[in-house]
Amino acid sequence: MWRLCDLRERIRISPGFCLLAAWFTLGSGWELLGTVLGAAALHELGHCGALRLLGVPVTGLRIGIFGAELAADRRGLSYPGELAAVLAGPGANLLCALLLTVLGGTRWVVFTGANLVLCVFNLVPVRPLDGGRALYLLAAWAAGPAAGEIAARWTSMIAALALSAALVFVMVRTGGSLWLLPAAAGLLSAAGRELAGQDFKYS
Repeated sequence: MWRLCDLRERIRISPGFCLLAAWFTLGSGWELLGTVLGAAALHELGHCGALRLLGVPVTGLRIGIFGAELAADRRGLSYPGELAAVLAGPGANLLCALLLTVLGGTRWVVFTGANLVLCVFNLVPVRPLDGGRALYLLAAWAAGPAAGEIAARWTSMIAALALSAALVFVMVRTGGSLWLLPAAAGLLSAAGRELAGQDFKYS
């Protein structure tokens, strides 16, 4: 079991995330924030569970304004193993949404929706989202790391630019929807990193 000092070292929460959570709470309330965070926790548990099954110890968790990332040494994993670990997060959200739909009907509709949105968003082929990682792994598995990097870099950049433009268009057309602003900023940042040729290193 982790001690308090261990928790501080293993779980790192950025100030930006705290500000975003406070802003979200002011606009939407604690209940919706708890629902979103619950879906996000389930997502990370999916990744964590897959890594543990593959024999990879999880050493920490970093929570930032654009999501969470587990710290783990994945260097010994095969392409299929890494792909399974990457897709386990969205898979956990999708499985939860399906189970709640079958068992709960409309009772858990908000939590079901949060899980579905999180699943779909994370499968977008933009790095460092799960979809971007999965794209790299599939291409690298099929044609080698260099080809995987080229495929992931160009697909990620184009998808990020297109989606950020779409989100800005929605914000302008609706005269608000400021909750789309962090996602648009994150996508633009991802496109900028790809354009600059930054290497993506997954811990």
